[in-house]
Amino acid sequence: MTYEKSWPEASLSSRQDYTNTSVVIIGAGIGGMCIAIDLMKRNNCQDFVILEQSAGIGGTWHDNTYPGCAVDLQSIVYSYSFAQNSDWSRDFPGQKEILSYLTRVAQEYKLYEHIRFGSTAEVATWDDELKKWKTNVTVAKGSKEAEASSNYTISSDFFVSAVGQLSQPKWPEIEGMDGFTGKSMHSARWDWTYDLKDKRIAVIGSGCSAVQIIPELAKVAKKVSVFQRTPHWIAPRGDFEISTLRKTLYRYFPFVQRYWRRRYMGINEAEHASNNFPNHEENKKLTQVAIDMMHEQLPNQPEMWEKLTPKYPLGCKRVVVSDAFYPALNHPNVELETRAIHSISDHTVRVVGTSGQPEDVESQYDLIVYATGFRASEFLYPMKIYGRNGRALHELWKDGARAYLGTCADDMPNFGIVLGPNTGLLHNSFILIIEAQSRYINGLIKPVLEARKQGGALSLRPRPEKTEEYNVKLQNLLQNFAANDVRCTSWYKTESGRITNLWPGLVLEYQQLMEKVNYGDYESEGSSTSIVQKRPSYKVGRVVEEAGVLEKLSLTNIAVAVLGGFLVRRLIALI
Repeated sequence: MTYEKSWPEASLSSRQDYTNTSVVIIGAGIGGMCIAIDLMKRNNCQDFVILEQSAGIGGTWHDNTYPGCAVDLQSIVYSYSFAQNSDWSRDFPGQKEILSYLTRVAQEYKLYEHIRFGSTAEVATWDDELKKWKTNVTVAKGSKEAEASSNYTISSDFFVSAVGQLSQPKWPEIEGMDGFTGKSMHSARWDWTYDLKDKRIAVIGSGCSAVQIIPELAKVAKKVSVFQRTPHWIAPRGDFEISTLRKTLYRYFPFVQRYWRRRYMGINEAEHASNNFPNHEENKKLTQVAIDMMHEQLPNQPEMWEKLTPKYPLGCKRVVVSDAFYPALNHPNVELETRAIHSISDHTVRVVGTSGQPEDVESQYDLIVYATGFRASEFLYPMKIYGRNGRALHELWKDGARAYLGTCADDMPNFGIVLGPNTGLLHNSFILIIEAQSRYINGLIKPVLEARKQGGALSLRPRPEKTEEYNVKLQNLLQNFAANDVRCTSWYKTESGRITNLWPGLVLEYQQLMEKVNYGDYESEGSSTSIVQKRPSYKVGRVVEEAGVLEKLSLTNIAVAVLGGFLVRRLIALI
């Protein structure tokens, strides 16, 4: 590495450099990494800081390490378009493999020198006069960095939140749970120092995390009690190892991998109807597939079928994928408990009995696993953000989060949100959404950086009428979604029934929506407003993921092309 500064490097200006930067990014997960990489690639900007409260990169894949933790989308689409991996071990890889992939990407793009670990952004405040964000940072207690400075404020021209929605565990409210004298842990804060062998374990929850954890616990525990409040629709996973031949083709003939990525993206896009519209024929087909798998894996058990079959349409809650959950319920050491939990005390979990009185399920539990999800509907929790004229974002969103294009909020200048309101998917990889947002946010950052270079200032905030028009259209489109059904509750919507998490269309439609920044959609202020006045829009483009000419080729043609490429390489090697 070449250094431009002469000795001594630690000059009196170092502290100012440390607390002043162009862009602050909150979170070193998939979204924060993508924003940072695009900053370097598209804006030629190295002047940014990533604040990460954990001790490592990866976001949800750093926090969630529980047994059986794995992705529920194909690895070929659950990866960056610009950093494809030819060495995935299987179609649905586990947490360690995904984290390893993200670590390699972070190393390749030299992100570590920009990341400050153990650093939590408590409060971010917009300075109307200076046209800058002031972010209060708390350094993790017990770290050596905290011995030097436990908190500080960093100034930036632009502020990006990439904290994601699966970062803050949601604990249930159960009477007496603090009085449990055994071991307790949340699925997102797994304690690997605890020995699970021959333990009596209560698992509270039956969603995505629980369905992955329970088959693993069943292998070693003396007893596993599954406390199910509401059943979930569970579809086949269909996971397979990726063959050496396939890996070799991906490595030496990248267009083959691109072909299959686009094919899988198209297959997933086709599931938009089955996962979202309860009256659609495809939804009915997937519902029947889920029922058939249950009956096949739990043969001749009508009482279990009744307990495990949801009373709401498929798509009302997140569809769970698993080939191992139902077989785990057949284990003699696993029991399904569907009665409501009354209370917890000592080593006991009590449920509401048939008479309405509490009954002990087990009085000797060693461990309670809370697989109860995240505070996903509370965007950016617990960070406090104050924008123009001191307006608090949490007050702006008290009736449900809303943003322009799911990316920018009213009265929050020079502010971008990765996976903000109404950008979630039930049918495809959210990384496809992240990349579109990252390009768009970098398109907003571009004129702000130009203003900084000129010694001026520029702020951009969405016009309220644009935000209103956009969100009215969204909610109208979401009216017929399964998630809007009153028969279920989910983190897709608020208590009032407003759907704040789901994008109503295809990924392709969102990508097309985000491929150009219209600066006229934003109120501009500052000494450098002429930058956006001279250039009213900026095309950021998009990654073309839909099927094209290559995808229309038959497999025979592809095989011929691969063989031809191999022979050409061999010929060149001989010359």
